[in-house]
Amino acid sequence: MRGSVERGWGWGRCAPSPLLLLTLLLFAAPFGLLGEETRQLLEFDSTNVSDTAAQPPGRPYPPYSLADFSWNNITDSLDPATLSATFQGHPLNDPTRTFANGSLAFRVQAFSRSSRPAQPPRLLHTADTCQLEVALVGTSPRGNRSLFGLEVATLGQGPDCPLMQEQHSIDDEYAPAVFQLDQLLWGSLPSGFAQWRPVAYSQKQGDRASALPCHASPLHPALAYPLPQSPIVRAFFGSQNNFCAFNLTFGASTGPGYWDQHYLSWSMLLGVGFPPVDGLSPLILGIMAVALGAPGLMLLGGGLVLLLRHKKYSEYQSIN
Repeated sequence: MRGSVERGWGWGRCAPSPLLLLTLLLFAAPFGLLGEETRQLLEFDSTNVSDTAAQPPGRPYPPYSLADFSWNNITDSLDPATLSATFQGHPLNDPTRTFANGSLAFRVQAFSRSSRPAQPPRLLHTADTCQLEVALVGTSPRGNRSLFGLEVATLGQGPDCPLMQEQHSIDDEYAPAVFQLDQLLWGSLPSGFAQWRPVAYSQKQGDRASALPCHASPLHPALAYPLPQSPIVRAFFGSQNNFCAFNLTFGASTGPGYWDQHYLSWSMLLGVGFPPVDGLSPLILGIMAVALGAPGLMLLGGGLVLLLRHKKYSEYQSIN
C-alpha cells in the first residue's frame, strides 16, 4: 500500500472485490502484505525496567527474522466462506527450541460488507478493507518477563513517510478502556490506510483483564539498513521504492503479559481509500441523551410548576 495505490494497482477509485483482495493477501502475506512487510519478531527483557513508557521497553534479545521462518501450506487453512486464511510459521533454525511447542501466525481476512468482528478490539470494517491478526502462541520466552514486538516496513509516498495519526474518543464500548485509534494514511486524499487500536491481548478471549498496551514508534525512513525486496511488492510497485519503518511493542513490565498464558494477539485493518469513520455507539448516545436531556426535563418541569402556581393565584378573588 502506498500513496500511488491507484496508479500502481490500476484500481482508479474502485476497490477490489473481497475475493480478489483475499487472493492478493494469500500471495502477499506475511511478506509484502499490501506493501507492508513485517520483518522481525522482537523480544525484550523488561525485568529491571520500572518505567512502563520506556522505549525500548527493556534489554533486546536477538530478533527473529521472519525471512528465516518456515510457513505452513496455505491450502490447509484457506476458508472461502469467511474469506480468510492463516499463515503459521516457526524458525527453520531453532537450537534453543523456543518454538518447539509454539508458532507465530498471521491470519488475513477480507470482508464483503460493513460490520465488526466478534472479538475485541472490534474495528469497524467495510468491503474495501481486510484485517490482519498476529498471534504468538506457545513460544517459550527467553526471559521471565519478556515483552514482544514487531518491526514493520512500509512503502513511503515519494520521499516522505505515511502520516501517522492518533484519534481520541469518549467511546470505549467495543474496546473497553481503550479511547484511542491509531492509523497510517497514504496521501492527502488518502488513497490507502492502516488502522489499529493501541491494545493487544494476552488471552484468546480478549477481555479487559488481558489487555496489553501497544506502543508504536515514530515512522522513519529505512535507510540505515537494506530491506529485502519482496517479489510481490516489486510486481505491484516496481523495484525503486522508498521504505519507512516503525516498531510495535506489546505490553509493559507490570500488569498482565505474555508470560501469563504464553499467548499474544494483535490486529490491524488495511484498506484503500478513506478509512472507516467510527461513530459513537448506541450505548454512549443513550448515556449522552440522558445526561443532556435530564437538565432540560428538570427546567421544563420547573417551568410548568411555576406556570400552574401563577395561574392558581391569578384566579383568586379578593372579598373586598
